[in-house]
This record gives sequence, C-alpha cells and structure tokens, in this order.
Amino acid sequence: MGLSARIRTRDGWAVSHAVVTVTDMTGTQVLRAEADAEGAVRDADPLEPGPYTVIVTAVGYAPAASSAIVTASGRAEVGTVTLARIGGAELPPPGPWTVDPAHSSVGAVAQHLGISSVHGRFTDFTAAIEVAPDDVTKSRVEAVIRAASIDTGNAMRDEHLRSADFLDVERYPEITYRSTGLTVAGTDRWTVRGELTMRGVVRPVDLDLAYLGTGADPWGGTRAAFRATTQLRREDFAMNYNQVVQAGIAAIGTTLKVELDVQAVQGDSLPQA
Repeated sequence: MGLSARIRTRDGWAVSHAVVTVTDMTGTQVLRAEADAEGAVRDADPLEPGPYTVIVTAVGYAPAASSAIVTASGRAEVGTVTLARIGGAELPPPGPWTVDPAHSSVGAVAQHLGISSVHGRFTDFTAAIEVAPDDVTKSRVEAVIRAASIDTGNAMRDEHLRSADFLDVERYPEITYRSTGLTVAGTDRWTVRGELTMRGVVRPVDLDLAYLGTGADPWGGTRAAFRATTQLRREDFAMNYNQVVQAGIAAIGTTLKVELDVQAVQGDSLPQA
C-alpha cells in the first residue's frame, strides 16, 4: 500500500468527504485519493522514496498540510489527520439526529411577584436535527411541543396556563419551532435563527446554542448533547394577562427565560425500547 491515512474531526468523527493530495518537492501532484465512509484513505500504488507534502482538504474544514517521508518500501503512513471546522466551530457528524424526549427537557422560567421564579416544563414534544454535510450553516432543526403538556408542579396553575389567558391549548394545541439559519458564535457555540409559532403568532426567535459533545450509548447508538437558551416576551405572543399586586408589582413577569437541554440520537428515528 502506497498511502494510508485516517481523517478525523477534533472530537474523533470520520470526515468521509475528505480528499488527500500528495505532492513532491517540486510541487507536482503525484497522488490524489478520497476518504471512504470511515474517513480512511488507502491507495495501493507505491510512491518513489523521498520527501513529500500531504495536503488534506474537506468542504467546511480548514485544510491541513504535513510532510511525509516515503521509505524504500514505497509506503507513506500519514496516520491520523485532524481537521478543524472553518472558524474553529464544531458540531456532530453530518446527517439526521433525532431528539430523545426521555433524556431531554424543554423548560421555562417566569418571575413571580418580582422576588422569585416559577419553573415549568413541557413533557410532550418531538424534534429532529439535520447537520448539513457541506455547509454546516445550512443545518436545520424542527420541533413540535404539545402545549397542554405544560407542568409547573401545581395543577391549578397549570390549568390556568392552558386557558385562553395564556397558551389557549384548545385553539392552539401545538407550539412549533423551525430554524432558518445557523451562525458561528464560538468554538462550540452557535446562534440558531428560527421562527417560533405559539398561540397562532409567528415570531423570529434566536437560540443561543452550546454543543456539549458526543458519545456512545448502551444500546449501540451515538448521542450528541446540546444546551440552548433564549428569552421571550409574553406580549409578543398575545399573552397579556397579569395581575398587579401591592406597590404596582406585577404578579407574573413579562418575560420568559427558555432553557433547553437536548440529547439527540444519530439517525432519523429513536431506537426501539
């Protein structure tokens, strides 16, 4: 075998669309090979002994170059080449990912009486993520939340939140979010731009997203973790109900802090129980 190499991301994932180009000291290309689905490059043609330059490129990643010495055997073992995404930002491998509701949470925090917070969560939701292979900024996420699944730990309060004063779940049973774009905000941070539909009102909403990494699960799958936050104004979604208590303090704050903890499984469906 003339050339062997493994192309990986910073967190160890195969870069299946990488291309390895080998040039001699005059800059003449002597070999060009593409990585397979496992990010491996193998070319059987032996090379002439001597020094070479190995250049690895892949769409969406910064190119990497290194030197290699071909021995008398005609082999060049490059080893593992790590590529960094352009801008230094990382996301999981491309393709579909399915959010696991059993290991994810959709929460919201509202201020109460100006001195404390009430925490709630939605217990019934589905979501899917698509990481784009060539231009990661074209990645997408879609989510559907059953509005009636709101749970704040108090049955009377939950019924009020389901009423027309707030979520109006009989007329608007679903809350949906669809992304419209993705921009880099740091090495492992992104801004997800999208549209949130709630109570029949559509508003642009940006999510501050942190990618927390990936790992294997006990069922033979691969999982990725994210955390996202945003802030909503109730009046933007026609939720204007409030009570004013003493000293003019509103019983319920006018803003909601949304907190998402997401665990997604690689693939377009969840594993069977």
